[in-house]
Amino acid sequence: MATTASPGAGGVDGKPRTSPKSVKFLFGGLAGLSAGLLRQATYTTTRLGIYTVLFERLTGADGTPPGFLLKALIGMTAGATGAFVGTPAEVALIRMTADGRLPVDQRRGYKNVFNALIRIAREEGVPTLWRGCIPTMARAVVVNAAQLASYSQSKQFLLDSGYFSDNIFCHFCASMISGLVTTAASMPVDIAKTRIQNMRTIDGKPEYKNGLDVLLKVVRYEGFFSLWKGFTPYYARLGPHTVLTFIFLEQMNKVYKRLFLSS
Repeated sequence: MATTASPGAGGVDGKPRTSPKSVKFLFGGLAGLSAGLLRQATYTTTRLGIYTVLFERLTGADGTPPGFLLKALIGMTAGATGAFVGTPAEVALIRMTADGRLPVDQRRGYKNVFNALIRIAREEGVPTLWRGCIPTMARAVVVNAAQLASYSQSKQFLLDSGYFSDNIFCHFCASMISGLVTTAASMPVDIAKTRIQNMRTIDGKPEYKNGLDVLLKVVRYEGFFSLWKGFTPYYARLGPHTVLTFIFLEQMNKVYKRLFLSS
């Protein structure tokens, strides 16, 4: 006796169909892509540009680089400025990527980053675009003081050791060290920033008062080492990101100097 294929298993011609769930799985991960790209275009370019300019201006006439503390201060300045510029895109990114985990009746349904920014400004007010700006800037200060300063210091140490020359391998090693330092330093403030930006108002009151309140509640209810929960996957993401960022930055600086400053 012949059996009839169910609609879910295949079409009338016997060919398998792609279920809506599989389509959602394939393309759901792209929900925050536009927001992520805008965030990189605003935050990353601003912080790296400011750091490079200040680093060169504070380098001695004889080529002596700034000391570690001054490098950290330059990184803090660059990070805070970049974070302020990139906060609206960061807010949109956090909301768009978290939308799929919310109940259907609570989802915001942003189409793209520009739709998100317009709707947030119209529905909740322009200042909402900078919600969590303080913890975001605090995170950026910590991240950039750790990342940029530790990279410059690690690169200088490797070059001074005599075993490395100023090439891609040296940049790779220095950036991996920088990624490790940055991961340890930034995870607590990253938790505070993310939870504040994604928090909801309950009975007219926000879930958290400020970044410090987030950290205290995490330590109280989840344990001290929960501040570094997921360290390995975090470093697995941040390490390659740091490597690619600094390798491309070094190569672009070399091209710029060769084309525009060689004379």
